[in-house]
Amino acid sequence: MQIGVIADTHSKMRPEALEVLKGSDLILHAGDFGRDEVLEALEAIAPVIAIRGNIDKTGRAANLPDVQDLKFLGHAFYMLHDVKILDIDPQGRYRVVIAGHSHKPRNEWIGDVIYFNPGAAGPRRFNLPITVGRLLVNEDDVAGEIIELPV
Repeated sequence: MQIGVIADTHSKMRPEALEVLKGSDLILHAGDFGRDEVLEALEAIAPVIAIRGNIDKTGRAANLPDVQDLKFLGHAFYMLHDVKILDIDPQGRYRVVIAGHSHKPRNEWIGDVIYFNPGAAGPRRFNLPITVGRLLVNEDDVAGEIIELPV
């Protein structure tokens, strides 16, 4: 299973991000999507599961949760916008913690948990790269990949 992961689009849906996400079985948006059109563009590629970020106040965001507790091929995923407010210990409970907010890509194993931040795919912030992520999931393993967009 290929899961596309995107965050912090801030109402800007880059064609380069859409191109990278093609072929995803599912897309996760870890918040701060901004306008509903961002989710609509992603939904044209694959089913989307999104959470609300700190800028997401109106439109479809009003009905989205702040966190998602998900399971794919036997692996438990926890998605929230800002990992700094993670108030549970994911060890032994989750295989993947997905977050956005910092705009900094992260693909790091700590113990048995992969902490994954796809970075930001929206307007450039500071000198950070413009990135999206991909998680490859099978019954035995989860592997993360950060893809820098050519923008």
